[in-house]
Parts: sequence; C-alpha cells; structure tokens
Amino acid sequence: MLLTIDAGNTNIVFALMKGEEFVERWRLSTADTRTVDEYVVWISHLMSLYGHSPDSVKGAIIASVVPPVVRPLIELCTKYFGCKPLIVGDKSVNLGIDVRVTNPEEVGADRLVNTVAAHSLFKGPLAVLDFGTATNFDVVSSDGAYLGGIICPGINLSLSALHAAAAKLPRIVVSAPTSERVTGKTTLECMQSGIFWGYIGMIEGLVARLKKEHGADMKILATGGLAPIFADWTDAIDDVHANLTLEGLRLIYERNQSSA
Repeated sequence: MLLTIDAGNTNIVFALMKGEEFVERWRLSTADTRTVDEYVVWISHLMSLYGHSPDSVKGAIIASVVPPVVRPLIELCTKYFGCKPLIVGDKSVNLGIDVRVTNPEEVGADRLVNTVAAHSLFKGPLAVLDFGTATNFDVVSSDGAYLGGIICPGINLSLSALHAAAAKLPRIVVSAPTSERVTGKTTLECMQSGIFWGYIGMIEGLVARLKKEHGADMKILATGGLAPIFADWTDAIDDVHANLTLEGLRLIYERNQSSA
C-alpha cells in the first residue's frame, strides 16, 4: 500500500491507498513540536486497530505547508515503515505540471498537488476552491499548468478573529442555513448569516471575476471539509471532491515511479 500524508496548518491527514482505493484515512491535529516517537505511537495503534501491519506499506509521499513537521514525518516513514518518502517540493520530485507564476517556490505544496489531481480528473480550464485554514482559489489552465490564484482568510479563522475581537460575540461553528433568509433575529443568527452568506457572496463574486479573466467555460471544483455545505447553496461550485489532495499525491507518486 501507499501512505499519503497531507500536512496542513490545522490537520495532518494520513491515508493508506491500494491503487486508486482509499483503504484508511486518519486525521491528526498539526503540532510542530510533535516528535517522531509520538507519530509512531499514534499511527501504530491505529494500524493495529484496523488490522494493518507496517510491512504492508511499500511507499510514501508527503506534502506539507508546515516546514517543522516534515523532518519527523520523514523519520516516521523511514524508521517505522522502512521506506524513503517522496517530498512534494523537492527538485527531484516530478510534478508533471508547469508553474506559471512569478515565484514558483512560494506556492504551497497542497495547491500544486490539487492542480495535478484536478487536471487529471476534470481537465480544464478550472479553478480549485479549497476550504482549509485559508480559503484558496487555484487556477489551472486547459493544459494542466498552475496559473496562480487567490488566498482568503479561512472560515474558522474568521470566526475565531470575530470572537476574539468582540467581547460580546460568542464562539460559533459554521453550519448550513435552514432557509435563504439572511436577516438574523438573534446575535447567533446574525453571526451565522454573516459568515455563511458572506462567504457565499465572496465565492460567487470571485468566481465571476475568475471566469471573466479565464473564460466562462471554467469549471469550479471544491474540496475541503466545508465544501459540501457551501456547494449545496450556490451554483458557483460545479463539483466537490473530498479527497482531491490525497488523490494528487497518489498521482505524483505513481508518476515518479514510472519515470524512475
């Protein structure tokens, strides 16, 4: 099996894949002080619980936007699974795409991995809307190149800032509305309306501008945990793919095996 690791600012997602099949998928909160021994204890317990042995893992690939976690994750793969992982961003790893931006080295690994997966699955032109710690739009050309994008504050980040800066506003979680009414009757309803419909308005406005720049035939693909909630309430999102980044990691791993 292949171990794919997507290390984001909020969570690290580990997935075991057998070909195109997702065998297991586990999530761990990101902590840049976590040691390799802590990772080993955590993942060995889960693998044992689900009936897998470390010997079943024959390869690994890591994409990270949090530099301090990379080294212990590499050690996890080499010491516990006995394999040297590919690292997205290393010059030796072939992504198979052009990165047509001013400073390619600045682009987050997850955004490039999403580009690989999105083009493979849906061709283009398209934009990937990723609901993560930040809300990103990443533009992919018809020939699969990464053209740049947009970075916005993430939904939960915005909610935390609102709660922290306004003494009387409670901490809330984003949820789908029960109707299209935007006028709240309580403080909680006002906040929920503002965050949900505010993001819908942002999505629709930015999608309209992207299509004006890149063509009305551009497809909008959403990913991330909150993607299904928003996709149900706007026509700006054409499709949702929950495991886009992990699928991209698999494709990059296979591409590098075939070219080795």
